[in-house]
Formats: sequence, C-alpha cells, structure tokens
Amino acid sequence: MRNGFSVFLAVFIALGLSWCGFVLGSAKQLGTAKQAAVLNSSDTYPLQRTGNATLGSQVYRANGCAACHTEQVRQDGVVCDVVLTAAGKKPTVVSNLVSTLKLTGLTKEEADGVSDKIAAAGGSVETHIVANGADIARGWGIRRSVAADYLYDNPVQLGSLRAGPDLANVGARFPDLNWQLVHLYAPQTVVKNSAMPSFRFLFEVRKLGDAPSPDALQFPKDFAPPAGCEVVPTPEAKQLAAYLLSLKADVPLYEAPFTPVMTKP
Repeated sequence: MRNGFSVFLAVFIALGLSWCGFVLGSAKQLGTAKQAAVLNSSDTYPLQRTGNATLGSQVYRANGCAACHTEQVRQDGVVCDVVLTAAGKKPTVVSNLVSTLKLTGLTKEEADGVSDKIAAAGGSVETHIVANGADIARGWGIRRSVAADYLYDNPVQLGSLRAGPDLANVGARFPDLNWQLVHLYAPQTVVKNSAMPSFRFLFEVRKLGDAPSPDALQFPKDFAPPAGCEVVPTPEAKQLAAYLLSLKADVPLYEAPFTPVMTKP
C-alpha cells in the first residue's frame, strides 16, 4: 500500500511539473514579446500599424485572402558574398586576383579565406550575408519570417495554401497605392494571366462629375472604365490596400540576418 501511494505521488508530481513547464510556462509567455532591435541600427521593429492598415487586416480576413496566400517566407540558410570596395595601390594586381576567385555563394570560412587573399594583395573588401532559398529566389522576401514579424497581428494570418504568391513582403515589392488598388479591382491589369478573382465589390463605378475624383484609379488604356466613368475605391478597399502596403519584412534581425544592399543616391 505504501509503495502504491509513493508511485501515485511520484506520477502526480511528474505530471504536475510537466504541465507547469509545458502549459503554464508557455501561457505566461503570451503577450510578453517586445519589439526587436534592427541589426546595426538604433531602430526597433516592427512598428505598430496605422488605423487604416489595422482595419485592413480585418477586411483581408473577412474576404478569405489567407485561403490563397501565405504570409511566411521560408529560407534554406545563408551564404556570404565578398564585395571589393577598394583596389588599393595595386589595382591591376588586385583586379587580376579577383577575376580568379569565386566571390558569391560562399561559406563563412571560404569568404574569410578570399578576404585574406585580397587584403594581402592590397585590396579592401566587405563580406555580405545573403539569405537563400526558393521563396527568396522568387523575390517574395529577402529573409525568412520570424516571430517578431507578427508582433502586432491579431490574429496571425500565416495561411496554408499558395494559390497566389506569399504576401509577407508585398508592401516592399509593390509600394505603389494605385498599383495595389488596381490589382484588387482587376488583377489581370497588372499581373498577366493572374488567377486571382476580382474584388470589384470593394469599388464604385460612377459617372464623372465636373472634375475627376482625386481617389479615382489610374488604369492602362486597354483596361480603362467606360467613357465618362471612373472607378473609386470604397473605404474598405483603401483599408485593405493599406494593410497590404504595411506588409514589409525587410529589416535584418538577430535571428534573421542579412546585409542590406545600399543604393547610391
């Protein structure tokens, strides 16, 4: 009898500790996540969405957009690219050396070896971290999606089917508001052979007044509305477009690093 009670007590304690660790511990972590630090910057990420974009996430949800789109970029790993920044006092020697070396798609050890060779010849280089993977090759993002990307999402709309492209970074890929609205009204206008259904019920086709509405969409000539008419987005269309424009996972984080490409002004 004593042994039975001891076994019961041991099992009870083991199950209780397991429950505390797996259930209670996880529950206490909910809602405690904070903004992440952007690498090599004093900025934090992400920023809270504007009111229109927040409302637009509900329009996105109500219209079932997550049934055909994901918001999650996958990544296989990272590689290193060695970039020559200065040829030094012996540009010909450095240039000839660089022409014989592989500079892209390297491991960290390979990149260090290449950098040492160029430095010994008198040149200066930078090593860039580049994320790789099928989603990144498609241009859907420049790094993998991480938990911080969804800090202000309620609910998180990851999706599970890609009948259309991933949208985790669509605001950075297509930052023009008119493009987003035209795409919602007539997808084939801007994406040839698009299978996406039209969301024309979010727009109003009306006759022109004394002057065109400042919100009227600008269409390519072949897709323009009938003469004397214009297409104007409803508040819901503007909110949905604002939400899509807010989807920008384009900063390097500790758990998802990459080297941003700096464009010259």
